[in-house]
Amino acid sequence: MSYADIAAKGPKQTPEERSRAPALPEVEHSDESVSSLVDVDSPHISSVPSDYESQSIKTDTQAERKEREEEIKEEAKNLKNKAAAKKEQAKDKLQKNADNPVILSNAVGLAVVAGVLGIGAYRKYARGELTGKLVAAWAGVIGLFGVGDYYVSQYFFKRYPPKN
Repeated sequence: MSYADIAAKGPKQTPEERSRAPALPEVEHSDESVSSLVDVDSPHISSVPSDYESQSIKTDTQAERKEREEEIKEEAKNLKNKAAAKKEQAKDKLQKNADNPVILSNAVGLAVVAGVLGIGAYRKYARGELTGKLVAAWAGVIGLFGVGDYYVSQYFFKRYPPKN
């Protein structure tokens, strides 16, 4: 049952109640107001060239966007080239220093520490003992190890300098 059906079953309004209600506003219809509208934003009428539909770029906004896209593509290409150059430079440096004992010991140390921590963390997780405090504590230990390794490596790099 709808609200209108329920309201129709209720008591009717008296003539006094109907007269107290405000009159509904009405819109006056006339054609005069429409013909006097003027576009105040444009100082003149502009026309579209006949070849408008065949143009690839139709507006100034599209032209600006195309220019920005070209600039971004050029910038991305430059960044890609820089990254490739850095990669080649790092690869060459690593090949030159493959026999340096400091670099070898750092690589072996990193692999051992990562393996031990990974296995230990998995065991703690499997037993349900891995907590945020434990992870934070070991992160601090790794940080201290990294700082110590940096200073020890700097000392040994004086004895065994890397090849550039």
